[in-house]
Amino acid sequence: MEWTVTYILAIFLIGFIGSYISGMVGIGGSIIKYPMLLYIPPLFGFAAFTAHEVSGISAVQVFFATIGGVWAYRKGGYLNKTLILYMGSAILLGSLFGGFGSNLMSESFINIMYGILALLAAVMMLIPKRGVDEIPLDQVTFNKWLAAGLALAVGIGAGIVGAAGAFLLVPLMLVVLKIPTRMTIATSLAITFISSIGSTAGKLATGQVDYGPAAIMVIASLIASPLGASAGKRMNTRVLQLILAILILATAIKIWLDIL
Repeated sequence: MEWTVTYILAIFLIGFIGSYISGMVGIGGSIIKYPMLLYIPPLFGFAAFTAHEVSGISAVQVFFATIGGVWAYRKGGYLNKTLILYMGSAILLGSLFGGFGSNLMSESFINIMYGILALLAAVMMLIPKRGVDEIPLDQVTFNKWLAAGLALAVGIGAGIVGAAGAFLLVPLMLVVLKIPTRMTIATSLAITFISSIGSTAGKLATGQVDYGPAAIMVIASLIASPLGASAGKRMNTRVLQLILAILILATAIKIWLDIL
């Protein structure tokens, strides 16, 4: 790959846009970065990345984008440490089970199951969430074992299909656990960071990461994710929920297009 200013700028902007949105709405951002990495470089005459390279670069970038987002949300009581502990450990355990168990299921079955989950997530985002954002952050309560069980299920599904699963976690936290929007966004970033540890290590260990573009994306992530988190703090929670709903619906459509 010939390194030019245009090439570096294109990769940087892909990482910047994806990470900004990631920090703002609390999902890893792969739904945006994956197609951008796959299709934008060839538009500028550069060699296309393979699907394995794209997934490897995305995994590393999500790891650093979520670190940046969590750092930006570290003050203000947005990070619910108990929720992170229960859901983070459960999703990590679930993703390990899912990763090892994926070879026992057919690819079409896995894709259909994940497509159904994505569609349910999109529907959940359309359910009115009255009163959720009126709860003071220091008075938020939730069923710990229900939270762990939901995260375990998401982790298994995510491990099977090789995704972080944040787009499933967010509507579950908002609709089922009744966690306020900003706390959901901040906490889901921390949980996604935990769930991305395994996938990032796996991609690095199996040589699926192109280190040059990944380094550019990491730099973009560390700049853009905190900026997105700051914007999310100031934004109306209904607007944030609408953006989340659109992104989760886009994820569901993409998965079903791949299936069909």
